[in-house]
Amino acid sequence: MTGAQRAKLWRQPEAAAGALYTRLASKRNFARVFITLAFCAIFYNFYSSSELRKSLNDRLQQTMSASPSIQVVEQTEPNMPICSNEPTLESNNGTEKATLVMLVRNREIREALSSMRSVEDRFNRKFHYPWTFLNDKPFTKDFIEYTTGMASGPVEYQVIPKEAWSIPKSINTTIVKQEMAEMTRQNIIYGGSLSYRHMCRFNSGFFYNMEVMKKYDWYWRVEPGIELYCDIEYDPFTFMRTNNKIYGFVITMYEFEATIKTLWSRTKEFEIDGNYNLCHFWSNFEIASLNFYRSEAYTKYFEFLDSAGGFFYERWGDAPVHSLGVGLFAPKDKIHHFADFGYSHPPCSRCPQDDESHKSGRCYCNRAVNFDTNSYSCMPRWWDGMLNSIDNLCGILY
Repeated sequence: MTGAQRAKLWRQPEAAAGALYTRLASKRNFARVFITLAFCAIFYNFYSSSELRKSLNDRLQQTMSASPSIQVVEQTEPNMPICSNEPTLESNNGTEKATLVMLVRNREIREALSSMRSVEDRFNRKFHYPWTFLNDKPFTKDFIEYTTGMASGPVEYQVIPKEAWSIPKSINTTIVKQEMAEMTRQNIIYGGSLSYRHMCRFNSGFFYNMEVMKKYDWYWRVEPGIELYCDIEYDPFTFMRTNNKIYGFVITMYEFEATIKTLWSRTKEFEIDGNYNLCHFWSNFEIASLNFYRSEAYTKYFEFLDSAGGFFYERWGDAPVHSLGVGLFAPKDKIHHFADFGYSHPPCSRCPQDDESHKSGRCYCNRAVNFDTNSYSCMPRWWDGMLNSIDNLCGILY
């Protein structure tokens, strides 16, 4: 082997090593470049995210400064309302001294929010009337936060005073328990429920004098779990005031006679003549005058009924009591049927029957499902009274 050949053999490992080194160096350079780019990307994202967070935070602060303030206050006194979500004057389009009021328990939060969503979407997002929540127990933090978030207007929460949600000392509780047991045996609806009796008595004679309600002249009663089927494009409170109305309803029906066996006989003792046909306005929806219930006539009527004990010994409902009160102390032309309202409170619902409400998209409901024409509805009596103008007591008495 010549010297040249030996030199070539020696150079081959060196060349191979050099090529390997070059490849490794290229990979290291690629890795360095990749790491550098990755670091730059991470730094850029961090910086931009910080700027984005700062920008969003600035915008949030601006929005909060221009939006209704939200305040949650501990419920230390039963008679002290909790106020939150106070709007600016510019955002409150409703002009009447009125509120949407709901008697509700904490465990009914889902049903309460469902009702609020319906009322807000169909009506209150345009008018921003306040919501008033009443409960015989302190409201939970979750209930306050979620309902405040759903409302477009001010929100207040008040615990009902004990005297408005308890059995009076004049009532014989032994008899009450016996009657409740008997009504349960007879499968009378809510016959065995003491809380339902408290609710009926409270709605009949106390809610309108609650401290939180005193600044209002009008109320719209909203029950948990209701639904509105139609957009309400006008202010019903203003309608009631300008048309000299004191009570508005959507559904009327017959009461279960077994729950009010002595209500009419007691009412007749209040120096009232006539007969009662068991019809009542379904009070889970009411738009009405608070001043009517605060009147001397209705106040004395409720106090007379309350002294008889029928809210507990029987199961007098606030619907027949309200209806009899309105029928006795208000002319029929002061009562209004909101026929343009589509409304549902299980198990009953009504749907406006005119074409325009549906063709315009204002309403979405099944016109065939309409309690007005149900055999248990009192609307035929109402219509007859309206047509003949002979019924001075709004179809409730005859």
